[in-house]
Formats: sequence, C-alpha cells, structure tokens
Amino acid sequence: MKVSVIIPTYNEENYIKNCILALRNQDYKGEYEIIVSDGNSKDNTVKIAKKFADKVVVCEKRGIAIGRNFGAKVANGKILIFVDADTIAMPNLISEFYKILKNKGVACVTCPILPLSTEFQHLTFFKFVNLFTRFSILSRRPQVFGVCCGYKRYYFERVRGFDEKLKTCEDLDLSSRIAKYGRIVFTNNTFVITSVRRIKKWGVIKSIKKYALNYFNHIMYNREFTLKEYRPIRNV
Repeated sequence: MKVSVIIPTYNEENYIKNCILALRNQDYKGEYEIIVSDGNSKDNTVKIAKKFADKVVVCEKRGIAIGRNFGAKVANGKILIFVDADTIAMPNLISEFYKILKNKGVACVTCPILPLSTEFQHLTFFKFVNLFTRFSILSRRPQVFGVCCGYKRYYFERVRGFDEKLKTCEDLDLSSRIAKYGRIVFTNNTFVITSVRRIKKWGVIKSIKKYALNYFNHIMYNREFTLKEYRPIRNV
C-alpha cells in the first residue's frame, strides 16, 4: 500500500458520501485506501462512511488534530493524504500528489482550494487563501491548510504528526515544523472544492478578521480560538 487518504469527521452526514465518492473516482493506478477517522459522531456519519470507505475508525476524543493522527496510526500507506469531509477532490488529486511526494526530499504537497460557491466574495476569499499559502512557501515559512494536504509518512512521523494540544492552526503548525526536514510543494495541476459553511455563518469580513486574529495570536503568543469560539458548524 503506497497511499492512504484520511478523512477526519464529526457529524458530517451531509458531506461524507460525496467526499468519499470523489476519492473513489480517481485516475491513480496504484493501490490506495480511504480511511474515515471519526470523532464519535452523533449522527449517521459512521453508518454512511462504512458503506464507502475502506476503513472507519472511531476515537472517543474529539479534535481535528487528534482525528487526523488517529487515522494515520491505522494507515498502511507511505504517503498520507488528508482531506476534510466537506471537500471534493478532483480525479487526478492522488496521482498528482503521489508523483510529487515520491521525489526525494519532498515532505509535503498541497494545491489550490476553491469554494463550493460561485459568489464573488467567496471566490475572492479563497483566492487570498491560496495566495497566502503560495507566498508562505516561497518565503520559506510554509503555512499549509489541512483542507487538503499530502505528507510523506517518514517526515510526518519524524515530527510526530499534528500537535494534538492545538484546537486550530494545527495544520499550519505541522507544515512549519516539517519544513525543517523536507521541501513543501504547491501544485497547480489539481485542486479541491470545499464548503463555505463557516464563511456563510460568520460572513466574509468577520471570517477574515477572526482568522487573521487567530493566526496572529498563534504566531505571536501561542494562543488560539477556544472550542467555544470555533464550535462545529453543520447543516449550512
């Protein structure tokens, strides 16, 4: 097994099926597995996931970093790809990530994130997100979002995966730490489409302010959102 795709979930019954089906419909010719790592959902997420995923594991502890690491522990792949449950991957995602990660010295790969919306404000928001990621990599301070990212298992385990003490910014933290050991690549040859449910709930301006403040606090003071401030948003 060369590739494992890990999807962390918590009450994602409205999204998980389409996420998995997109990953099933890949042009990658090698062997890969799809793992759903669930945070003890109270809805039908696990029931749905068991119909389509190769493995479904349930962790009693909640947290995005915990869920991703929990899935990685049962993965067989030398390459670990993380995709959020409300995200749709293009058919060439796995093959493109594999092609890049098999190169010596490459530790991580990511790609553009587009919104599941055609509204100008949402398109603009994600354009900024992608520019931010590209600039951070070019400036050698990589900040890779966990919506969709791939890691070579060797490097992932070397830095002990995602920091489970973090409730947010765990994805940016990992890419920053792993960059000390391997190269980070941003590819334009594939992309993913993701939900805008949190942006709809907060609004674009509020979202920008809250994310920027959270990032600043994380970098400068090692502080972040509380779970109350960043509670899950579903059914949007």
